[in-house]
Amino acid sequence: MLNAEVTLRKLEILCSFIRTGSLSKTAEEFNLSSVSIHKALHSLEDGLGCPLFIKEGRLLKPLPAALYLAESGQDLIEDAERAIKRTRAKAGIKDTQVRLGSMYSLTANIIPKLIMGTKIRRPDLDIDLFLGSNEDLMKKLKEGNLDAIVIATPSDALPEDIQVVPLFEDNLYFASPKKETPAAAQIDLADHRHEKFLTLLDGFATTSGFYSAFKQAGFIPNVVMKVGDIFSLMNMVASGMGRTLLPGRVRDLMGDAIVFTPLLAKYQLTQHIALMYLKVNESNSNILSFAAQARMLHRNNLKS
Repeated sequence: MLNAEVTLRKLEILCSFIRTGSLSKTAEEFNLSSVSIHKALHSLEDGLGCPLFIKEGRLLKPLPAALYLAESGQDLIEDAERAIKRTRAKAGIKDTQVRLGSMYSLTANIIPKLIMGTKIRRPDLDIDLFLGSNEDLMKKLKEGNLDAIVIATPSDALPEDIQVVPLFEDNLYFASPKKETPAAAQIDLADHRHEKFLTLLDGFATTSGFYSAFKQAGFIPNVVMKVGDIFSLMNMVASGMGRTLLPGRVRDLMGDAIVFTPLLAKYQLTQHIALMYLKVNESNSNILSFAAQARMLHRNNLKS
């Protein structure tokens, strides 16, 4: 009978460590700390009752026993994955499918990068993309109708069962048609009390930020129309139907038809865009591939 300390998860960690030769790289793959990886490897030694590593300075050097276990363990992991895949197939679940939710505004930039990078990691993965508001996507994630979502992190506290992988931050701008470009370099919303405004329907992160900014300005904006997606909203602003607040990430979508003017600092609101999934799915290799790609994109955003 197997010792309780010997698990497939620890074998996966061992295989990763042998492959990468680094505690930190293995920790990144599993979204854990280096200390947790070290503890997992040490507990694997305890469970087997034999040494797997020796210390050389601050480094762990695998012994022949560790190399053998990693090689044999990889076969066990693949056997287990095949068994799980067949079990899920018997239950009618397609194992190579991920249902990804996204806000409309992210489909022009970050979502293609996220999907393409993940497909490189897992070429056989089928990805179904669903678009909607922050509120709607979060509801579908909680209900299990989506596997992962990319949205603006809600201002309210998130449930403890949701894992968050940051992607980038964005600000809202005052959006005007080019023919009505504001003279000011920064916008004081209090000076636009009598303007006509457009916005998205309730439930969108940008709508929440829109009303928060005007609350800070001390008045309720004259909203003449609400629309269901950001692309329609931008077209209406470009045609001169009204003004709005838009996130900077959509700046390049309308060429020079819309002017994006920064708000005064007291009105500025930052959206924190992140990949989110339920923690019960954090052992799902498909979801882990999305998370790994999201962390890489986040690092690239920090460098740029």
